[in-house]
Amino acid sequence: MAQCEMCGAETSSPKTVKIEGAEIDVCSSCAQFGTEVRTQSSGSASTKYSTGSSGSSGSGSGSAGSSGSSGGTRRRRDMFDQMDEVVQDYDARIRSAREAAGLTQEELAKQLNEKASLVRKLERGDMLPSDDVQRKLERKLDITLTEGATDDDTEWEGGASTGSYTLGDVVKRKD
Repeated sequence: MAQCEMCGAETSSPKTVKIEGAEIDVCSSCAQFGTEVRTQSSGSASTKYSTGSSGSSGSGSGSAGSSGSSGGTRRRRDMFDQMDEVVQDYDARIRSAREAAGLTQEELAKQLNEKASLVRKLERGDMLPSDDVQRKLERKLDITLTEGATDDDTEWEGGASTGSYTLGDVVKRKD
């Protein structure tokens, strides 16, 4: 018997589902929290995500998939690739824009209809702003807190040419 990777329950027939970008084996009651992924052995189930096909059934992106054993270096695109990301220095941008506007943390919080503790946590970088708070801050302080999604996977490339290293660049294998 397999164990559900989400709740830990024993299950005789685990289902592979995609939850927040991760494919995990879960029991039938936890399967409702994700989208079932079709494995190569199951042929007739119609699902949104498919691991073994080369066709795109998702967002209409032409390069959505690659065949199973082709050894290609392109990874499958998903909904997270089209989402904007919060910039790394969001805390400094919020603080400097607030100070430039001549507002205290409490005054800004009152104008945003939020708690002052939230503004303090955001300026310290202790938490990311929710989408709603992010829109309020961008509108009130006239700043941009997101960077657009890019088509290239530069964050996954490493080595001496880019200046950033991955674990694979550093580790020496014992073969």
